[in-house]
This record gives sequence, structure tokens and C-alpha cells, in this order.
Amino acid sequence: MTRQDHQNLPFMKMHGLGNDFVVLDARARPVTVSPALALALADRHMGVGFDQLAVIEPPRGNGDAHLVFLNADGSASAACGNATRCIARHLMDETGRDALVLTTDRGTLLARDAGHGLTSVNMGAPQLTWDEIPLAREMDTLELPIEGAPTATGMGNPHCTFFVDDVSAIDLATRGPLVEHDPLYPQRTNVQFAQVIGPDHLRMRVWERGTGITLASGSSSCATAVAAARRGLSGRTVTIELDGGTIHIDWREDGVWMTGPTAHVFDGVLTARWLEQVG
Repeated sequence: MTRQDHQNLPFMKMHGLGNDFVVLDARARPVTVSPALALALADRHMGVGFDQLAVIEPPRGNGDAHLVFLNADGSASAACGNATRCIARHLMDETGRDALVLTTDRGTLLARDAGHGLTSVNMGAPQLTWDEIPLAREMDTLELPIEGAPTATGMGNPHCTFFVDDVSAIDLATRGPLVEHDPLYPQRTNVQFAQVIGPDHLRMRVWERGTGITLASGSSSCATAVAAARRGLSGRTVTIELDGGTIHIDWREDGVWMTGPTAHVFDGVLTARWLEQVG
């Protein structure tokens, strides 16, 4: 934080299916977020606690707002699907509009009110080639040379999806970090274990890069849906059951649409003294 930021700083706590976020609104008051601040805020005992930190910045180009994301370890992420949906819902409630254009380091994302309390975001076209994801070297992204033959997908951040017979039997706390740091992924990776429940119905558990086990992940849901369709395990429209609830993914010609509920849980204020201690 810069010196001018050492004053009380408002924040919002939101979640999408238990995938939770601290959101800072920097549209009226510039906020500089350091990795140290992100780490301190992420601590669920000595900070606030979150899976990702999101910052709403003034619009760029034709967008209505620009979004920046950091993981719980302070590293940057170009995409965070559930946070994008949560912020889109907040901005739609704020403006009375039912559609928005948001910009991120991933690109321009369209958001809309899906009715019945649900919010949809188009996460853009998936990245399917090794250099886009990225992987360390050229290879077939449909089945990687990793035990379990997972599929690699990029959604603005890298993903590695395993299809298994029983996701409940997976030791996610052990396998997740091993795959996250596999040498095939130079930028590390998000890790998903998915099980086919029925036609166009999947069950999934998530290890998020830079965060750990999460109850849900929007970009991981998109990547898993794309991987399942590519492998012929489902169609391009699927329902995914996560530990935190249900999300719907539709891989269309214009991108991967993600639809689900959001929650704005509470508003709070970070005190100037705590911010000064963080530095």
C-alpha cells in the first residue's frame, strides 16, 4: 500500500458457490495492492480470508469496469470466473442494467442477468494449443504425459483436468499441489478431478493454483466442461456439481458461458492501523 492508502479502506466479501472473494472498489479511490497485502488479507485468522482478491478499476476502452485478480498466495491471475460473476451482479444491481462489458487481463468478458437470481458471464474461447495454455513443450493437449492422462485447457489461466471413476476417493490435498507444480506447466496450473455422473452431468473437485482446495471455481468449471466435450464424455452444455453447489456451462461459438448464483455477504472496512502494519 502507498502512503495515501493508509486510511480506512472499504471492502466487500462475496462468494460464488462457496468460492469466496474480497473485493476492493478502486473506481473512485485508487488502491495499490501489493502481494504482501494480498497475503495478509487472505489469512482467515489474522486477515479476512478469501480464495481470490479482486479489484474493480475504472473502465478501459468500451468496458464498464476493469477487473484485476490475485490468488491467496499473492500471485496474479488473469481470470477468475466466479469473482467476475459476483462483481457483475454487484454492478448490475448498482446501475439497474441487465448486461455489462467487463475487461480483464484475460480479455473482454460479457456479463448478463440470467434471471431467477442467476448471473452469466462469457469467459471467452478456450485455449487449446500447448503454447496458448501454456505448456513447457509441444504436445497433444487432449491427453498429457502425466499419470492419469489429464487434459490441458487454458481459460486465461492454465488448467489440468483428470477424469476419474470416483472424485470422492481422490486425496486432493496430496495430488493437487503435485500437479500444480508439474514441470509441464511453467506457470503452474489449476487442477480438477471430474467424474461423469450422467449425460451432460459432471461432478468435480478443485485444487486452485496459488490457493489450494476450493469449494468451487468458475474457470475450472469452464475448463472441465471443455475437456469433457473434447474427449467425447459430454456435450457442450453441462451441469457441474461442485463441493459448493451447481454451475451450468455452455460452450458456444462465441465462447464458454458460465451461469450460477452469487452472494454479496457483507461489507467491511480495513483499518488504517492494520494496513500500516501490513505495509
